[in-house]
Amino acid sequence: MGRSVRTLTGHPQRPNPFGLQVEVAPYNFDQPDELVRSLQGAHTLYNTYWVRFPRGQVTFERAVANTLTLLRAAEAAGVRRIVHVSITSASEDSALPYFKGKGVLEQAIVRSKLSYAILRPTVIFGLEGILINNIAWLLRRCPVFAIPGSGQYLVQPVCVEDVAELAVDAAQRDEHLALDAVGPETYTYEELVRLIARKVRSRARMVYLSPEVVLGLSRLIGFAVNDVVLTRDEVEGLMANLLVSQGPPTGKTRLSDWLDQHADRIGRGYASELGRHYR
Repeated sequence: MGRSVRTLTGHPQRPNPFGLQVEVAPYNFDQPDELVRSLQGAHTLYNTYWVRFPRGQVTFERAVANTLTLLRAAEAAGVRRIVHVSITSASEDSALPYFKGKGVLEQAIVRSKLSYAILRPTVIFGLEGILINNIAWLLRRCPVFAIPGSGQYLVQPVCVEDVAELAVDAAQRDEHLALDAVGPETYTYEELVRLIARKVRSRARMVYLSPEVVLGLSRLIGFAVNDVVLTRDEVEGLMANLLVSQGPPTGKTRLSDWLDQHADRIGRGYASELGRHYR
């Protein structure tokens, strides 16, 4: 679209695949004045900053505090609009820290001076995604696949490219906006796993176990791959039907079609959350 782009990142030293098209600056949460300088001249802040799980001093509470620092810096820098990526069913009253933190931030954005659009995706899939890829990775390598509970709870996956298009479109509008970013297909979790299994030609047997047992097994796998494979918030949020929308689909890409196109690539390697963000 001819716009100049600057990214704020916790990893400014990593190679920039976009070259001169994208400027790079560090988050600088501990230096708010520097953060303000990094945001000056920007019309829109697309905020994707968050943490999937706590690690060391990086907690959900710290992620909330950092985002509030980012919001204040955006206001001070004269940013006009924020497009904030939240999650479906975010709520200040949630018992799950992931969803609660997202809900706290939504309310802070509503109270801010910024024009805002809040996007609430469910499970995002794409070639660089983690959760869908790692389901495929397990299905390719394990003779059995553990499903928490009955597997009859719902999930409505959305393609990362659709989320990006929704974000760019939301930035061009003036009104305050909040919408779910969800794909056109809804599955039970069991149906989702069986779909991925068919696409990658897995013969893994499905077994239905208690959530505690599944979390315990995921910790064992996590020890082997040096990563956090699954979190309690993810399991409880999924089983509580928090990853599905009551509204119409806003994304157009069907996971079933996407898997047809990428079945030869999905799950070939393990996607590490710790490797991506902490190493």
